[in-house]
Amino acid sequence: MGFFRQLVRTMGRISTFRSYQFLLLLAAALAVVAFYYFGSERQNFSSTTKRIKQTQASQNANRNDADLTLDTRLSEPARSEEQEGGERRYHALMMFTKVDKSRSLQDKFRVAMLSMVEHGSFLEGEVLVLHFVSDQASRELGEKMLQELLLDATFKYEVLFHDVAVLTQKLFPIVEAMQKHFSAGSGAYYSDSIFFLSVAMHHIMPDSLTHIVQLDLDLKYRTNIKDLFQEFQRFPPGAVIGISREMQPVYRHTFWQYRKENPQTRVGDPPPDGLPGFNSGVMLLDLGAMRASALYNRLLEPGNVAQLADQYRFRGHLGDQDFFTMIGMEHPELFYLLGCGWNRQLCTWWRDHGYGDVFLMYYRCDGPVYIYHGNCNSPIPDD
Repeated sequence: MGFFRQLVRTMGRISTFRSYQFLLLLAAALAVVAFYYFGSERQNFSSTTKRIKQTQASQNANRNDADLTLDTRLSEPARSEEQEGGERRYHALMMFTKVDKSRSLQDKFRVAMLSMVEHGSFLEGEVLVLHFVSDQASRELGEKMLQELLLDATFKYEVLFHDVAVLTQKLFPIVEAMQKHFSAGSGAYYSDSIFFLSVAMHHIMPDSLTHIVQLDLDLKYRTNIKDLFQEFQRFPPGAVIGISREMQPVYRHTFWQYRKENPQTRVGDPPPDGLPGFNSGVMLLDLGAMRASALYNRLLEPGNVAQLADQYRFRGHLGDQDFFTMIGMEHPELFYLLGCGWNRQLCTWWRDHGYGDVFLMYYRCDGPVYIYHGNCNSPIPDD
């Protein structure tokens, strides 16, 4: 206030100055006002959000500017596929928990991201949005790794980190009942609610997000990830999830009691005529269709989960994969069968544990491989 009183007194003596002196004084006064007004204004950054803008044009004239957005807040609505001046967004989600404690997971993540970047190609106006569900320590590591791993990306991308504790709190009331049917036991990897995220993601993500792919970390991409999103266009009416067959006799084993009681069943039999179950390493989730499907949402109810688990004598340990497999036996119309080349699983554990005679009937995958899946720590080919 003292400053403005001084300004008024000064302006009262304007008549004593020649015109050019008046102009100089006015300019000086405005400069001081601007300094105090703008200089005192502070940037307001959220403590949970960090935005790092990377401009790589100086390194590669043909490379698009890339925005690396690191965000731990699920409360902010995720952008829909079409938004912001017509930009089309392609959403992909990966679990990124406990990575800071595992050199093996870090190495797998490096292979996955470098191969994704190598083959990734998007048009101008298209954005790949990468979602990572992470704990704090893994997030900090992921931020550092992604600075390097996304350096050579020729497409525009964004990265969002979601707090695993926040998501788990939202998920638990929805998936609590099914955990006892599809978890390995207390303290086991898949016993945490977060590993049922895909089952109830349509309840967790904002309505503006209608399509997302969920990907394991132990993948190697051999084609443009954008092509995977085109598989959504192949969904038949009623399908809500795109997923590949399990390529080992896992569910031949898990459904052993049901198969014994129903010797003519196709449950657990190998393709093409059998029902070998699903593998959740690569999934396409039509969140809009999941929200709209009365059938799918009924199947999430605790009573219906228990009824199906009892009907099929089912006791699994692989989280969301087990749930999808079980309801797929009863309601295959909910699923679009993704070709094996999009999730070429490499694990051969069951070949050496009692199922060598039938193993190749499950493991066979004809046609091109688009994504290798190094499940159960299987080595991935170098090609």
